[in-house]
Amino acid sequence: MTDTALPYPELAPARRRAVAWWLGVWSVMLLLIVVIGGVTRLTESGLSITEWAPVTGAIPPLTEEAWSDVFRAYQQIPEYQQLNRGMTLAEFKNIFFWEYLHRLWARLIGVVFFVPLVYFLVRGGLPRGLTWRLGLLLALTAAQGALGWFMVMSGLAERTDVSQYRLAAHLGLALIIYVVAVWTAADLFMRELPRASTDRDLRVVLRFAGFLVGLVFVAAIAGAFVAGLDGGRVYNTFPLMGGRLVPSGYMAIEPWWRNVFENVIAVQFNHRVIGIVTLFAVAYAWFRGVGADLPSGVRRWLDLLPLVAVGQVALGVATLLLVAPVWLAALHQAGAVILLTASLLLFHGLARSRI
Repeated sequence: MTDTALPYPELAPARRRAVAWWLGVWSVMLLLIVVIGGVTRLTESGLSITEWAPVTGAIPPLTEEAWSDVFRAYQQIPEYQQLNRGMTLAEFKNIFFWEYLHRLWARLIGVVFFVPLVYFLVRGGLPRGLTWRLGLLLALTAAQGALGWFMVMSGLAERTDVSQYRLAAHLGLALIIYVVAVWTAADLFMRELPRASTDRDLRVVLRFAGFLVGLVFVAAIAGAFVAGLDGGRVYNTFPLMGGRLVPSGYMAIEPWWRNVFENVIAVQFNHRVIGIVTLFAVAYAWFRGVGADLPSGVRRWLDLLPLVAVGQVALGVATLLLVAPVWLAALHQAGAVILLTASLLLFHGLARSRI
């Protein structure tokens, strides 16, 4: 199979490498902002900046008067009045740091995407299909900034924290952007298409790899609901919850569907179940693929999956048993993105092998 069969065959090799490395670095930046965002939530820092100033907000308070102004604005919202009354300015600066870092890194992500995109478009040489894909990423990134502010707004008037629905939507869109970026970068890093295969086990692994991408995504969103409801700080035992396999109070809210999103007991239980199902799905995919005639470069992702999945479950259990220390919960969130990446790249390699 020649290079002309690769995705975006019109790209010259040098341009192909440049765009691939740009999107690869940008994907790593996306992974980091997911982790930074998780720490921001875990440290209850997300409401410390009460206005959205995309340009001027890049400059932090530089004088005592400026610090007093932003602290005074924070003192007007319910989180301060009901939970943090009496907080000192020094304590406020600690939570301000994480929200400021989160927003600053988001701005940097926008710049690192937009400036090279303009450069490549001005210099020419991007095929139409890739241009549309990059345009989609640009639009989604802009929407993510607006969605982030929409999330923050939910905690400024009546609530003492942000809506778990908007938090999950914010994480979900971040992961969608990440998936599109990684898939596109993987297309561009390819040097040749894997050989075609008629291996039946490989077809099963292909279907399961696609299923795993969706399952890991759902597990991450379920984790966002756990974080949004501070669910990691209740029922800190495993595998039982309150001495029961299925905890009492699982269906305590009417109508029943609200339990999935608003009942902290049900939300934590569901996240546990999805995590265990994901682990077994990974084990099955590996078992079916271990003896298959895998395309070159794909086997490493299949072999990596069980290690990442076991590590991710172990991090989740440890986070729960230790009552969600920030550093451990952040590692658990990073593990979710790494597991998503391994599943996605396995699926990508198999999908491109024309099974």
